[in-house]
Amino acid sequence: MILIGQYDSPFVRRVGIALRLYGMAFEHRPWSVFGDAEKIAALNPLMRVPTLVLEDGFVLTDSHMILDHLDHLANKRLVMFPRHEPARHRALKVATLGTGLAEKAVSLFYERRLHDVTSPAWEARCAAQIGQVLTALEADCPEAEAWWFGPLGHADIAVACALRFVVDAHGIALPPKLAAFSARAEALPVFAEISQPFVAP
Repeated sequence: MILIGQYDSPFVRRVGIALRLYGMAFEHRPWSVFGDAEKIAALNPLMRVPTLVLEDGFVLTDSHMILDHLDHLANKRLVMFPRHEPARHRALKVATLGTGLAEKAVSLFYERRLHDVTSPAWEARCAAQIGQVLTALEADCPEAEAWWFGPLGHADIAVACALRFVVDAHGIALPPKLAAFSARAEALPVFAEISQPFVAP
């Protein structure tokens, strides 16, 4: 498999971390949606990352869809989205809040970075959404030394990758439980390996 995208993207990073935890071999191509747009477009007409090229050449896009596919390939002992309810929809909710947090942080970054004149209304909306998600996750965050639903899973990884991006791209101070959660995740060897400093386009 080939994973395309840079690890400063929370979406690419969560897929790379999952692939390592699954023990699935892959080649990483750190292409940028700006500097390598034509190469990405040849595989993914949305010109987005992550893009995952499977061993048979089939291309998957969108981090959640990629992870759903990988979860079905993985050894049952390594499945990182619960298969049964109610644990499954609870994990999906936390993972969705994590990816939604990342999406709003990316949107706010591009608004400020790519426009000479920004939209105050859009900035305020994104900032409010980021704040509200952080508040919701802080209230639900597991206590020290615990992950959300038992063993480390996709919900934890999605939130941790989003938190790292929020801090790196915007310098936002995390509330205490999320700060401890982020530090605990980032201390894991797989998070240290699948990582790169934030590089602004």
